[in-house]
Amino acid sequence: MTRTVSNAGPRLSVLTNPRAERVKAVRALGRRSARQRAERFVVDGPQGVREVLRFAPGSVTDLYVDDAALQRHRDLVDVARDANLPVHQCSSAVMAALVDTQHPQGIVAVCRPVDVPVADALADDSGFVVILAHVRDPGNAGTVIRSADAAGARAVLLSDASVDLYNPKVVRSTAGSLWHLPIALGGEVAGLIAACREHGRRVLAADGAGATLLPEADLSGPHAWLMGNEAWGLDEATRDLADDVVRVPIHGHAESLNLALAATVCMYASADRSAVHPTS
Repeated sequence: MTRTVSNAGPRLSVLTNPRAERVKAVRALGRRSARQRAERFVVDGPQGVREVLRFAPGSVTDLYVDDAALQRHRDLVDVARDANLPVHQCSSAVMAALVDTQHPQGIVAVCRPVDVPVADALADDSGFVVILAHVRDPGNAGTVIRSADAAGARAVLLSDASVDLYNPKVVRSTAGSLWHLPIALGGEVAGLIAACREHGRRVLAADGAGATLLPEADLSGPHAWLMGNEAWGLDEATRDLADDVVRVPIHGHAESLNLALAATVCMYASADRSAVHPTS
């Protein structure tokens, strides 16, 4: 069921039926299989929507906004309209049905994937990149992408055994960084390492078993940080593929650092010592 309202702009048809097929189709994008079939994913909340409209508006297929968000985020709605994107106003019940979050933020974009081929992600042969090997936790993966963006990484590569980049929790955790730097998906870890070497990058494995302490590591020149699984890190065979294995020194009694935190520390060390800084 729909009703038509008029605001300070073109008239919008308001979606009021939470069981409508359109609503079910968007809700289904919370599942990986549905995302792969539709080649679409969901961006939930004003931060992510703002960044995709700013950096990749062509990837947006539809924007959904409830009554409250229509007033609160009028600027985003206007940007979408100016870009001739379909904007759908909806009731709060429909918004709650669109996304699987306890407290919907009132604005949702449906988008096309934005990942790029590995060769394209590595086209800029300066600075450093990040390889995520078997990283399974959505929050960790998204936070590493956000930190990579902040530290000035040239790209992020996710192995095919890692969490789906378009998992809603990953997308939220990137806080918009998903659209700020090239991200490539798929391939075995060994293949991603080989691709980095083909583009002139040394590979540094970040692991607690490393003999080289981070302050002593050679971070000059183009390189790639290899980050392992949250629970078991990197296995010996994978560590042996790297040019060096580096560990972050632990000065207190903590057993280890969280993956996202350790990755952030390593990337900022690269940024500081390689004079690689994020662009404004």
